[in-house]
Parts: sequence; structure tokens; C-alpha cells
Amino acid sequence: MLIPVQSFGGTTATKAAAAGEDDGAGIISTAFGPLTPQDRDFIRKVRLAGLWELPAGRQAQQRSTRPSVRTAGQHLIDGHTELDRRVLEVGQALAVDLPNQPSAQQQEWLRQMDEAQGAQYERLFAQLLRRAHGKVFQLVAQIRAQTRNSMVRELASDANTTVLDHIKVLEDSGLVDFDGLADASPAPSSPVSRPTK
Repeated sequence: MLIPVQSFGGTTATKAAAAGEDDGAGIISTAFGPLTPQDRDFIRKVRLAGLWELPAGRQAQQRSTRPSVRTAGQHLIDGHTELDRRVLEVGQALAVDLPNQPSAQQQEWLRQMDEAQGAQYERLFAQLLRRAHGKVFQLVAQIRAQTRNSMVRELASDANTTVLDHIKVLEDSGLVDFDGLADASPAPSSPVSRPTK
């Protein structure tokens, strides 16, 4: 029988996870199942998402005059408040060190939004966040399908629901440039020329 992490402030579960043996391939045995390097990376990425999307959501609430952007901002706040609470629990239970500030790239996205004004800000907000959610959606599905760790599986299920909700409300803003999303690959792509009529 598993005892909830909250019952002991996470101490028992953390000790159980930390005491797990590494099999040499970076897979750690825990009370919740094997914890792979990919699982740990996923947990950290969920935490990183909240570290920039929560401030982005708050900013949209304060700066946007468009109701659909304000709605998207509120969904970011609501979704990542809960997801962040969950990922902190999971990180503690599985003894995974979590970041406390956004990545350099995420800080750059926040800086770009800070500098943008008016309609440009609203388009940038929708595009940056929709692009980021599209990338993470693939990762969430992969982890959810492959992990053998029950805590990571539950976190991936929660993240899937949250990410899908955020994609939907960002698209509902009417500001997402779907052609621009195709340019989100790591390698630079050459522009596709379209015939004009």
C-alpha cells in the first residue's frame, strides 16, 4: 500500500526514491517504478514550463485588451498553478532536483513579450506560447506512452490535459499563425515561395 507523500511531508517517499539503485544506464529503482533519465528530464521540463508560462499568463491578464488573450492568460495561470503544485510533489517524491528559474530561451521569450506593445504583444504572446505548447505536446505523449513510473505517468496525464487546453485557448484567440508554427524546427528552414495571383 502506498502512503500519500503529503502524510510525511514527502520525507518517506523522498528517502525511498533517493535510496533507489542506479542500474548503470541512469535508471533508478523507486517505489513508483523505474525512473529513467527521460522521465527526470520530463519532470524538469514540466517545472520549467510553469516558470515562464505563469508570468506570461499574468502579463496577458495585465496588458492585453483583447478578451480572448486575457482568457488564454487566465488558463495559463490556472493550469500551471495546479501543474506546478503537482510537479513539485513529484520532484520531491522521486528526489528529482527541479529548476527555480526559466531557461535562457524562456527568459528571452519573456523579454520579447515585455518589449512588445499593443497588437504586436498579443500576436507574439499567442505565437510564442502556441509554438512552445506544440513542441511539448509531442514530448508529453511520448513520456505518457513509455514511462513505467506511475507518478510520472500521472504527471504526464495531467500535463496532457493542461497542454491541450492551452493549445485550444491560444488558437481561439485567432492570433496564431499556423504557417509560422511550421518554422519552429531547430534547423533553419528556407522559406516556401508561393505563387501570387
